[in-house]
Amino acid sequence: MGVLNGKVAIITGAAKGIGESTARLFAKEGAKVVVSDIDEENGKKVVKAITDSGGEAIFVKSDASKAKDNEELVEATVKYFGKLDIAVNNAGIGGPLAKTAEYPLVGWNEVINLNLSGVFYGTKYQIAEMLKNGKGSIVNISSILGQVGVANSPAYVAAKHGIVGLTKTSAVEYAKDNIRVNSVGPGYIKTPLLDGLDDETRDYLVGLHPIGRLGEPEEVAELILWLASDKASFVTGNYYAVDGGYLAQ
Repeated sequence: MGVLNGKVAIITGAAKGIGESTARLFAKEGAKVVVSDIDEENGKKVVKAITDSGGEAIFVKSDASKAKDNEELVEATVKYFGKLDIAVNNAGIGGPLAKTAEYPLVGWNEVINLNLSGVFYGTKYQIAEMLKNGKGSIVNISSILGQVGVANSPAYVAAKHGIVGLTKTSAVEYAKDNIRVNSVGPGYIKTPLLDGLDDETRDYLVGLHPIGRLGEPEEVAELILWLASDKASFVTGNYYAVDGGYLAQ
């Protein structure tokens, strides 16, 4: 039996990368998975891969940066599967690269709207539904840059730090309701966010990790799975890095 048998899970940004790997792993472990993304083509491919392997999944097109879309995503989940047990708020973008004084306002708003406000919207509506079950687990995807700064990414760093604070607050508020909320901080992972990098830049990023390589999406998914499962029943309000030693330096 899988560790998520009988559970219903929403995963945002699930058409590619960490979200896709998490959706596939959750389904393998017995969860009924709602694959959510604005990328309908790849999202439906993920669902097909899951169902072809004997799992249960549906695709719901949703823009995580919009409050209404988050609310309707939860509603669609409950309408189809009857409940909501787990949510992984993963959708995010990197945004422009520029120093703070030169950072474009449009870029700032886009990053904050999706990477931070989107996680708030998701958490808000997910918790409201989980309260009906008397139990739930939420995993918010932050970053190593939710703990440290880096030049030229003020919006991304601010948003990922914000996710950690939001996670702690939500966890404290709803611990007595048996709803756990945790955050995960991946290092540099082989996902579409890193597509287009030249060899020199990629080698530089590899060198930032003492383990000597970039991470795989599946490695992040394993940590998310544990936090989402009942095996982590005494774990809430925490931040967990999966970063090849990046933050240990």
